[in-house]
Formats: sequence, structure tokens, C-alpha cells
Amino acid sequence: MAFRIAATSASRIVKPYNSSSPLFSAPFHNLTLKFHLPHANAFPHLPIRKPGSQCYIRAISETSVESSFSKKEEEEQQLPKDWKIKMLYDGDCPLCMREVNMLRERNKSYGTIKFVDISSDDYSPQENLGLDYQTAMGRIHAILSDGTVVTDVEAFRRLYEQVGLGWVYAITKYEPIGKIADSVYGFWAKYRLQVTGRQPIEEILEARKKKGEVCKDNNACKM
Repeated sequence: MAFRIAATSASRIVKPYNSSSPLFSAPFHNLTLKFHLPHANAFPHLPIRKPGSQCYIRAISETSVESSFSKKEEEEQQLPKDWKIKMLYDGDCPLCMREVNMLRERNKSYGTIKFVDISSDDYSPQENLGLDYQTAMGRIHAILSDGTVVTDVEAFRRLYEQVGLGWVYAITKYEPIGKIADSVYGFWAKYRLQVTGRQPIEEILEARKKKGEVCKDNNACKM
């Protein structure tokens, strides 16, 4: 914004005011400051309209452009190319997502984990060694790049190792601590739906089945 300041003896303002100095015998309350708003013609490239006494400037953002990519295509673009382990996680589990988001944030510096949401409509058992939704929902599953499937606490240990946090689960390599840790996790996996206030697995499977039939009939899934 352009400002024009009209002031008399402006060069003298740099010094502190001294009433005893003859240079500052004139009081400063007579000094006048004038501010001029720019005319609309000063910015011809900005569309300005004035309804009443208010001025509005319309900003054009690229975010208004609709993307032609589907959610699946966007996720595929973000997948690490040289992943070492694939994590199958339940995206509808609020507690699970806290850990997933932490690992995902850490993975930005490593790019070794590929995250696969089994609750997604695009989840494909064929792309994940035949692990269907019901099986993957039973307990944590992870797939190594060589095709090895690991579950339970070992899956967490492998995942944490890939993002520099191997020390968290390192003690579970030794017995009987490993078995105890698996037992504790197994109890959690069995009751996690109830703990998080979700429907029983049977109802979830039935809802997914009905949704799949609707999607098949309409050739598209609608939430």
C-alpha cells in the first residue's frame, strides 16, 4: 500500500525532542500525517468490486481445481518404492491409528514401510498374499519384502526397527518375555472392537458384504 507522509522539517525528527532547543520551538501537535489509499487503477491485475462502502479482493487459488486422481491413485503415488515391510492396519480403529500415524511420520525419513488400510474399499487380498479382511482384522499382520508374513508382537518389532525405534520391542526377542508380550497383545486384539466402542466383527463383515453388493450393482461405492 502506498503511503505519502507530508511533514515539515522531517529531518529533525531523528533527534529526541528538547523543548529548550531553538530548533524545536514549534510544537509537534501541529504536524499532520496524511495517508492515501491506492486507487483501483493502481492494481489493474486484481479484480476489485465495491458493494456499498466495502472493498473486496477476490483471490484465485489453485486449490479450487478439482483433481482427477482417485484416492487410491493418490495413495499409490505416496508409497515408498523400496519398502522393506508392508503394514496391514485397520483404518477404522481410532487407537490403532495413533500408532500408525506415528510410524507414518517417522517413515518420512526412512521410506521403508508401505502402509495398507484393510478397511479401504480398494483393499485387495490378492495383492497381500491372500490375507482377506477377516483374517487381517483378527490380529496385526505385516509382510516383508521377501514375502514372509509376521504377526503379533514380532510385526510391531519389525516395523519399529525400520524407523529407528527397534529398541522399543528389542526385549521381546527373548523368552519368556516374547510369549508374555504375545499373550497380552492377543487379549487386546480379541477385545479391541468392544474397547473402542465398535460393532462385533460379525456385524462389520455383514455390513461390508452388503456394501460390496451395492457397489457391484452400481459399479461404484458410495459412502
